[in-house]
Amino acid sequence: MSPLLEVNNVFASYGEVEVLHDVSFAIADGAITALIGSNGSGKTTAMRAVAGLLPIRSGKIVLDGRDLTGALPNERVEAGLALVPEDRKRQGIVPTISVKHNITLSMIKRFARIGILDLGSEKKAAQGYADSLRIATPNLDRWAMYLSGGNQQKAVIAKWLGVEADIFLFDEPTRGIDVGAKVEVYQLMGELVKRGAAILMISSELPEILGMSDRVIVMREGRIAGEFTRAEANQEKILSCALGGASAQ
Repeated sequence: MSPLLEVNNVFASYGEVEVLHDVSFAIADGAITALIGSNGSGKTTAMRAVAGLLPIRSGKIVLDGRDLTGALPNERVEAGLALVPEDRKRQGIVPTISVKHNITLSMIKRFARIGILDLGSEKKAAQGYADSLRIATPNLDRWAMYLSGGNQQKAVIAKWLGVEADIFLFDEPTRGIDVGAKVEVYQLMGELVKRGAAILMISSELPEILGMSDRVIVMREGRIAGEFTRAEANQEKILSCALGGASAQ
């Protein structure tokens, strides 16, 4: 069975500075793959390239057999790719619109009939996602900026559940949220892979990486420095690989 996402021999630059050097990896459905490395290692750059936020100089990005190398970010979303960004307040939610509209933002066409929005259907759908993800809010008309960090993160995830994404890109999924909300986000991620989705995750927290990931890809200086299965991965190996020691392939 072919991988759900393939990144093949990708090179990318910021201006004259090459930031990704021959990066290749594949992601299977029903699994969580983690990218880890020190600041400047290329992990965030690699995720941006997958999302279409950074044009690549050469190489290929293939989603479920479809070549998305030259596709725009919105075309990748339509193909089944979802990004849950690190800066949810600036890039994940629209803080000054309602929780309801944040949830339905990515699927608004579903509720439009000849140019008229079916408000009842929109509210029902938003309420369903809010209930299933246990988004704590007095009502769905409350501005998203007033949600806690954990509930904002769940609202971002709800937005992508509505379009039935196949691959979720999680950049620091639990940064800045409390312990209880972290557990709920972990549970949501587990539910996504159980239904057959794939997750590519960046995290700076090694316990999170080791606890959640089926595979760990270590990056250093814009290259893949090593890969570890869940059984192989431990803190010593990952840190050694990230800092230039022994690697595993």
